[in-house]
Amino acid sequence: MDKHIQRQTLGNTDIKVSQLGFGAASLGNLYHKVSELDSSATLTAAISAGLNLYDTAPRYGLGLSERRVGNALRELARDSYVVSTKVGRILTPDRHANTSELRYGFDTPMPFDAHYDYSYDGIMRSYEDSLQRLGLASIDVLLVHDIGKLTHGEQDSHYFKQLETSGYKALEELRSSKQIRAVGLGVNETQVCERAMHIGQFDCFLLAGRYSLLEQGAIDSFLPKCMEHGASVILGGPYNSGILATGVSNNPNATYDYEPAPKHIIERVAKIENICQDHKVSLAAAALQFPIAHPAVATVIPGMGTGARVEKTVQLFNQVISDDFWQELKAEGLIQANAPVPGEVEADAR
Repeated sequence: MDKHIQRQTLGNTDIKVSQLGFGAASLGNLYHKVSELDSSATLTAAISAGLNLYDTAPRYGLGLSERRVGNALRELARDSYVVSTKVGRILTPDRHANTSELRYGFDTPMPFDAHYDYSYDGIMRSYEDSLQRLGLASIDVLLVHDIGKLTHGEQDSHYFKQLETSGYKALEELRSSKQIRAVGLGVNETQVCERAMHIGQFDCFLLAGRYSLLEQGAIDSFLPKCMEHGASVILGGPYNSGILATGVSNNPNATYDYEPAPKHIIERVAKIENICQDHKVSLAAAALQFPIAHPAVATVIPGMGTGARVEKTVQLFNQVISDDFWQELKAEGLIQANAPVPGEVEADAR
């Protein structure tokens, strides 16, 4: 590792998380199988690199990711890592599960199915089940997974009411009794986070892809509201599902938000890519470093499915990028003029 990965405080808690964290969806066999040996090597590489935040969920491989994360962390000193998992789904045995095909996008051997439940009892059961799968005596951060219209559509009001009138009480009880240290949401939309702020106090929001080199709409409303509320952002999906990692110059099939990228996105990325080439900056490094400059963002958690990918991601995170690069992006209107960038933050600190 080129330099120490700094840690930041999560919301108003006493939790310190590495600015580069580990998202463990891939270890649930996302889209393809990952062997136990490769999974262990990937987590070992992340631990060795100084990453201390490990985010998983029951949904990731129907429990497989939680098991693998727990196996890697269990024998470490408890204060050396922060583990985050999610509630909102209950896993139940499924004797008829076809484990030879993708289920919910995961090629997992786990013979379970998942059912939404954001009630008090559902959240308590999900939390207790996760402790068993992780094989740990405690969980640091508990996130309500996939609440909101983007996931639930016409059922949104039903499930949000469950959380509002019943489920949040479970979160508050677990936090106040110090069984967990922080509560939040794990979602792909800002709107439901803002709605949830009216239910009670949330310490963090894990948000996928909504604040990036391609999207800064959150800077005008959501991110300031997080800071006012006392919540940090854990930012997933910094590459917008791939296009900011691969670029478009040599990748005609680039994806954006898990779909083929539309023309206007391809054109925008191409312009960013050209400026990257002029400044000898990796597009992926710029995408990884940009979000963390905002004071509301505590950590960024890209997907890392192999030990080699962990090492490469750490290198990208540590790549030195000049302030001239960021200012040219602003001058060309490719990022918002009021978006904090790493060079400005470092200059302010001096």
